[in-house]
Amino acid sequence: MSKLYYFIPPAIIDFLRFCKKIIKKKNIQSPHKQYLDLYYDSKMGKILETWGERNSWIEVQHIFNDKKGKILDIACGTGKVIEILNKNHDLDIYGCDISSFLIDKAKKKNIRREKLIVCDATNLPYEENFFDYCYSIGSLEHFTEQGILSFLKSSSKVTINKGYHMIPVSRSGKDCGWIENYQFYFNNSVKWWSIMCEKASLKYKFIDSSWEDEISVGKWMIVEKND
Repeated sequence: MSKLYYFIPPAIIDFLRFCKKIIKKKNIQSPHKQYLDLYYDSKMGKILETWGERNSWIEVQHIFNDKKGKILDIACGTGKVIEILNKNHDLDIYGCDISSFLIDKAKKKNIRREKLIVCDATNLPYEENFFDYCYSIGSLEHFTEQGILSFLKSSSKVTINKGYHMIPVSRSGKDCGWIENYQFYFNNSVKWWSIMCEKASLKYKFIDSSWEDEISVGKWMIVEKND
């Protein structure tokens, strides 16, 4: 540590460290590809087993408490949320993820193997209106801008009713762009996400999630086809 730090009050040092952390994360350029290697890493596999257990995983149970029919978990990871919903709800849940590593982990849970597939969420290989509902949790923001549009169009095509997507939005209300963190993701405003929905020709609304970190807050983006 520089000798200068010995003459600066601890509160100021903490503030400077916080600013440095935030600045390091920001990169306003839009990405042209996803960073997928992370989803074949055992560390990520462990993270996906616990990260939403006190916030979004509780919320998704409330969302589907009174729902019936076929439901698709898009970017289901290790299948943890499917496992939770299967225990407490009478639902017919399918799961897909681009990572064969994560799907293999999901298959080790009490989930019927034929309901789990490896595929790209931007081009889902299901028939039109095959599902009654779909959802994703902390996934949509990791796609490129074009990927987000394709994800929304593809998921809506295979879904009769609503799609529920938990996303982070910036605390500042500004469009911070592509954030370089452990995972790469868009940290933008509700307005930016609204424009994405409009480009995908979808109706939409937002409700609050209890998920948060130091630069983002969670929102459930609820979408459905225009009549």
